[in-house]
Amino acid sequence: MSNIKVLIAEDEKDILEVMQKKITQAGYAVVTAMDGEEAWQKIIKESPDVIVLDLTMPKLDGLDLLRRLRENPPSPKWQPVIIVSARGELDDMKKGLSLEADHYIPKPCDMEMVLKGIRLMVSLIPQRKSKLEMEHG
Repeated sequence: MSNIKVLIAEDEKDILEVMQKKITQAGYAVVTAMDGEEAWQKIIKESPDVIVLDLTMPKLDGLDLLRRLRENPPSPKWQPVIIVSARGELDDMKKGLSLEADHYIPKPCDMEMVLKGIRLMVSLIPQRKSKLEMEHG
């Protein structure tokens, strides 16, 4: 399909394996992380095109990771973030969106919803530029 790279940051191994399998089957390259610190390292090293992020993770939670990504983007490109989390309370959702999460899917969720979210973000990439790209481009 494409050489779009998706990072999945999820600390529940079963969920991570299902997501990895389904997203790979949909034709995307997949990178995984089981905690926020590992996810941050992979964002720097792998420069994923789309980030699928759980909020509740060890070492660095999803909201802190998102804050770090938006305040100190390691890549000049816009990296859309899809929050997939059981914390479906509106407060967390508002917090996530105020930190510039791009999409929010509450768990439990259908994998098709996650894939639709990824496709939506991929379709927006050509139209969206990061702050850095706008300054330099």
